[in-house]
Amino acid sequence: MSDYYKAQRTRNLYDPASKETFRLSRSKIDLFLNCPRCFYLDRKLGVGQPPGYPFSLNSAVDKLLKKEFDTHRAKGTPHPLMKAYGLDAIPLAHEKIDEWRDSLRRGITVPIGGTNIIVTGGVDDVWVKPDGEFIIVDYKATSKEDEVSLDADWQIGYKRQMEIYQWLFRQNGFKVSNTGYFVYCNGDADKEAFDAKLEFDIKLLPYEGNTGWVEKCIMDAIKCLKSDKLPASGEDCDFCKYREAVREFES
Repeated sequence: MSDYYKAQRTRNLYDPASKETFRLSRSKIDLFLNCPRCFYLDRKLGVGQPPGYPFSLNSAVDKLLKKEFDTHRAKGTPHPLMKAYGLDAIPLAHEKIDEWRDSLRRGITVPIGGTNIIVTGGVDDVWVKPDGEFIIVDYKATSKEDEVSLDADWQIGYKRQMEIYQWLFRQNGFKVSNTGYFVYCNGDADKEAFDAKLEFDIKLLPYEGNTGWVEKCIMDAIKCLKSDKLPASGEDCDFCKYREAVREFES
């Protein structure tokens, strides 16, 4: 981790007077909701939370799923998973699909009027119904004995992610279904032997999104950035709890 983590950076900091565009990503909006203080420290002062280690297996699953759905995208045919769940849709073939899926450099964007901020998000996939309505799709991978679901409290982050994507596409003028889908891959660890392969049970989980909170949250995050005062910590922020515990011994 120490090879690439910089405790404090001087670039990509929010400056309301700057003429350069400042990208506010979907993940940073989620950070603001979890802990305004950590959000401010990161985006305004350049002190980001230490990153976790990359989930290489999850990334491999994402990459393979995109290749698989891209095959049907090129043919204009539904994926077998869509047929299995009775979903009348096909992977969207659009000139900007690769741009929208590039969360690091491009993504789908919405400029916020009166500011130098654009909100960005990199979607995993978009499907389209016969009537032209878009369906936002997100890939998830795990390995657990129980059936996958969206019922855990911590999965609120998944749901907010879906809703921000839905909002971004609507702000770009697209008709978007309230129902998004999670392609959830669950690795089967109960096989008698590994045999150099991991098999997954794949389910399609629908989620009825509600984007009514998104715009206000974005404006609250921008107001936070414009403030000269360090905001309060989130109630359950482990990073802030850790800093506070350490501070007792350093004082």
